[in-house]
Amino acid sequence: MYNPTRTDGYRGLAAGLAIMGLWMGGLVVFLQFDLSVVPVYIIIPAIFVQMFLYVGLFITAHDAMHGLVFPQNLRINKLIGTVSVLLYALFPYNKLHTKHWEHHKHPASEKDPDYHDGSRPGFIPWYLKFMVTYLSWYQILGMAAIFNILHLGLNIPVANLILFWALPAIASTLQLFYFGTYLPHREPPEGYTNRHNSTSNDYPVLLSFLSCYHFGYHLEHHEFPYVQWWKLPKVRRNWKRSG
Repeated sequence: MYNPTRTDGYRGLAAGLAIMGLWMGGLVVFLQFDLSVVPVYIIIPAIFVQMFLYVGLFITAHDAMHGLVFPQNLRINKLIGTVSVLLYALFPYNKLHTKHWEHHKHPASEKDPDYHDGSRPGFIPWYLKFMVTYLSWYQILGMAAIFNILHLGLNIPVANLILFWALPAIASTLQLFYFGTYLPHREPPEGYTNRHNSTSNDYPVLLSFLSCYHFGYHLEHHEFPYVQWWKLPKVRRNWKRSG
């Protein structure tokens, strides 16, 4: 049994605040780029950095849903989670929280809100079903309003907003879905073999972190849902040794 310690709680809070701070700092810097003089070899890595930090925002909110960002104070824990998904794309934290625990109770089944529709398990239809489940019109309108406020009110060029705000956000949904839902929960040829209907990737720790903050160690996450994302590699090593 793995439970977060008091030290883990402070580390979780520090990690969540760091991700939010880096995301905000990167956005402020990149939106000021003069694209007529900044070389492509700077622009492309900047896009990927923001995409990675967008994933971090969602993973922070995910850990908050498990009470792991700051278990010493669940109000602060929820606040961090709420702010993270608002920054991500105006997602309602309570709705995500409810659906995420439905996913844990009924993984890869017709009762799982994250699962495909039962007849189209391919990546694209599953991804579209996933996005329709969680994305609402008020979010789209809200993000459009913010886009125009930033452009018309703060004179931020449209190209910068697309490259460093909109594109990384959209790309991060593909990254999160592919490594955190599609790969772990697609049905293997021999059928599901455990109660979580899940598998884990076998990436090295660094690649696991870069792919999705270790969220690809998904069977371990379902087996030990009260482990912070940054402790999953250690849990995976110990679990494999004991198994």
